[in-house]
Amino acid sequence: MFDGVHLGHRAVIEAATRSARRSGGTAAVLTFDPHPSRFFRPEDPVRLIMDRDRRVEALLALGVGAVVVQPFDADFAGIEAEDFLPHLRARLPNLHTVYVGENWRFGRGRRGDVALLVAEAKKLGLHVVSAPRINGDGEPISSTRIRALLAEGRVDVANVLLGTAYASEGVVSGGKRLGRTIGFPTLNLPWAPDLRPRFGVYVAAVARADGSDKLRRGVANYGLRPTVETSLEPLFEVHVLDGCPYGTGDQLRVEWLAFLRPERRFAGLEELKAQIARDREAALAWFGD
Repeated sequence: MFDGVHLGHRAVIEAATRSARRSGGTAAVLTFDPHPSRFFRPEDPVRLIMDRDRRVEALLALGVGAVVVQPFDADFAGIEAEDFLPHLRARLPNLHTVYVGENWRFGRGRRGDVALLVAEAKKLGLHVVSAPRINGDGEPISSTRIRALLAEGRVDVANVLLGTAYASEGVVSGGKRLGRTIGFPTLNLPWAPDLRPRFGVYVAAVARADGSDKLRRGVANYGLRPTVETSLEPLFEVHVLDGCPYGTGDQLRVEWLAFLRPERRFAGLEELKAQIARDREAALAWFGD
């Protein structure tokens, strides 16, 4: 799946791109959509760190020549392990080498492993490169581990394993302008991730999504805002610390840098205002001010 395009994924992909550059070939990534869990257990699918478009964008940024998005359906799920490489070869006649992680499984029932892949590749004159798993803090880096970190609010640790900052993108929409009335104007970004990070307040950095300006320091809130309204869906808003040049209609990218505190209900707006001021000071301290 390459969900998150984390450091472990990058090790496999970068090995392929280096080899392609040396040989004059093309490195391509094969990924799936939807996640296999949506096919096998639609009532309880894996919640993804990235949607398909962001995943493809992140993969292309690693320098691959193409990203192939394979629909994960009954036909594909039913391919026997021994038939998997012939299936690829029939569609990619110039296939030369297959790069995988050492724990990769494939074929119907996940029966195939790297040893079987190597054996079947020899029959077709193909090469296989198995990249060792990458560890972080003594444990293997995996999408499952990163999902758990995000659910716990440990975004700073997740960012280390991702190799980049976890981020949200959205177009600023008009809000109720409550933040302005209490001295802390916020930008409201409609954002509905498949995997919801822990509700709370985070140190953040904000910039235009097209990369046309520098990152600006900020404080982000993600949650149901229990003090000011009853919301059934979580809302995402960010306060820019150093003067805000953005407004309604701007498409922004917000990087999540560190967890400050969980969401909670306050007795009223004055108590909320005092806490937001403390959040602002905590964020500035995180940035070194």
